[in-house]
Amino acid sequence: MVTHEAWLTKLFNAYLAGLGNWLLHLFGQTATNAREPWADFIVMQLLVAAVMIVLFLVLRGRLSVNKPGAMQQLFELIHGFVVDQADDQVGHDGRNHVVLFETLFIFLLIANLIGIVPQFMSPTQAVYVPAGCALVAFVYYNWVGLRKHGAFRYALHFAGPILWLSWLMLPIEIISHLARPLSLTIRLFANMYAGEQVTLVFLSLTYLVGPAIFMGLHVFVSLLQAYIFVLLTMMYVAGAVAEEH
Repeated sequence: MVTHEAWLTKLFNAYLAGLGNWLLHLFGQTATNAREPWADFIVMQLLVAAVMIVLFLVLRGRLSVNKPGAMQQLFELIHGFVVDQADDQVGHDGRNHVVLFETLFIFLLIANLIGIVPQFMSPTQAVYVPAGCALVAFVYYNWVGLRKHGAFRYALHFAGPILWLSWLMLPIEIISHLARPLSLTIRLFANMYAGEQVTLVFLSLTYLVGPAIFMGLHVFVSLLQAYIFVLLTMMYVAGAVAEEH
């Protein structure tokens, strides 16, 4: 498959190749081409992170109780939506985890949508990015479960409600939990990659009505996939912190 390097990635490889190779060596990796250590999905992730930081800094400076601006209203809408979903899915513990839920939602939403910008790509089209987010969700919900219940009581979650069936339920539950990061990864990656390819195909066929329709579809899929990813994360957290009755 032929890939086209984004212009921002070209700049990184032209001026920051040394830094890229150093970072790869730091994690025991080596670039296939030492002159081009930066991949599109890495640069796009950094861009998304930079956009988030700038947005939050600008938003913080414009916060107003009496005259909220459009940006503040948008983020209040996102916050209210995520809080409501957390309350519905997790219950009274939901608001303790809103920071993670909102961060994941905003990161994935921007990462999905940035591919609409010409010469950019959605980093979620590369399997490594959804896999990284899925691992964050996996580690987080297990960590909060262990922190709330302790190792022994949390392990009982895997044994099922009927003690004498625990020998059967334990391996099923372990496999089920290990499959969750894979499920989250494939769902997000496959949908974003397929959506981008469909959009590119229709862009090559027509430059008038078709692109507008499929860009609108891309926006819808981006919103939906960010929501589904965070919703599933909420459900996993809810199961981890639930009290047994």
